Amino acid sequence: MPAKKQKTRRSRAPAKTTRQPKTRRSSRRPAEVELIGVPVDFGGNARGVGLAPTAFRLAGLVERIRAEGLRVRDSGDVPVPPVASRGSAREVRAVFEAVSARVEASLRARRMPVVLGGDHSIAIGTLAGAASHFRGRRLGVLWIDAHADMNTPETSPSGNIHGMPLAISLGRGPRALVNLGGFAPKIEPTRCALVGIRNLDDLERENISNSGVRVFTMKEIDRRGLATVMDQAIRVASHDCDGLHVSFDMDVVDPVIAPGVGTPVRGGMSYREAHLAMELISDSRRMTSLEIVEANPILDVANATARLGTELILSALGKSIY
Repeated sequence: MPAKKQKTRRSRAPAKTTRQPKTRRSSRRPAEVELIGVPVDFGGNARGVGLAPTAFRLAGLVERIRAEGLRVRDSGDVPVPPVASRGSAREVRAVFEAVSARVEASLRARRMPVVLGGDHSIAIGTLAGAASHFRGRRLGVLWIDAHADMNTPETSPSGNIHGMPLAISLGRGPRALVNLGGFAPKIEPTRCALVGIRNLDDLERENISNSGVRVFTMKEIDRRGLATVMDQAIRVASHDCDGLHVSFDMDVVDPVIAPGVGTPVRGGMSYREAHLAMELISDSRRMTSLEIVEANPILDVANATARLGTELILSALGKSIY
């Protein structure tokens, strides 16, 4: 008998020495969720996306998170200047600085910030805040979007800033925004994965090719399957990381089921694919912050896009069918 016990102890030893990813994996669900609204719509041409935080709340987001047994605090909206006074670089930077401060404070308090956009330009502030919290460590990014948002002022056909946040966070773009928080870049390309891409500007392709980020297009999802692609994307983005930020643009979903977006592109994720993506993120236990952007109530049908976004947030937070 003693020999058998000794053999059993030896057989278990390798499991204790196996190297684990440097990522927060303490539990499947966060201890507390903090909602941060960012009603920004100055990043693009379509007005109305700034109403999205209210649309998410009207869809019952707070109550549904609580119904899942999670603690949640709604910190309200980051102040955004009125339409008549928008446009100055100083005001734009001030909004993103406020977003950054809110996100960093939430992470410092050991909450999970869930940022409700607003157009995708808000990621400039969200990523600055998350990167500030993990500064000196590593932050990975999972960017789920129909677009790469890696234009610069020199390559953008429209000049709209909501097509530039990832490039800016990687260190390319207007200096005032690249250096937000006093440091740059905010993220490393080798720990950045783009999923669901199906619409790129011509010059933007060159930016992507030169960047080193990993891109998973809808074609790849069609050929290999969403689960396989997501598993690989999560591994890329969270490799040797202390935090993982997930940025989910509602236009990654097919406009048939998510009609309320400013830049719809046919051929997107199905309802189940979108939920599976969020469920796999939850299962990985690596997400430390989340933002969901580009839902536009003015373009929507019966608040369908915000209601879908609410369901996707719940899936990312661990809602399960059992």
